[in-house]
Amino acid sequence: MSTHTSLPTDTEQRLTELEIKASYAEDLLDTLNQLVTRQQEQIDRLLRELGQLRQQGDTASPAVQRNLRDELPPHY
Repeated sequence: MSTHTSLPTDTEQRLTELEIKASYAEDLLDTLNQLVTRQQEQIDRLLRELGQLRQQGDTASPAVQRNLRDELPPHY
């Protein structure tokens, strides 16, 4: 005699559908996690580049007072 009780077909089908949904959800979670990781790496790289550009800007030109009238196009 078997100790394993047989589930009704409807319950078995619902359980299978839930397992499939859980599998898709797990796959989606893994995909989104990879995407977030790549985006964080991009953000970190861009922040480093921004810091380097700021340093280059600071060392390239000392603080000079600018007159906005000097920057007007010639037709004004």
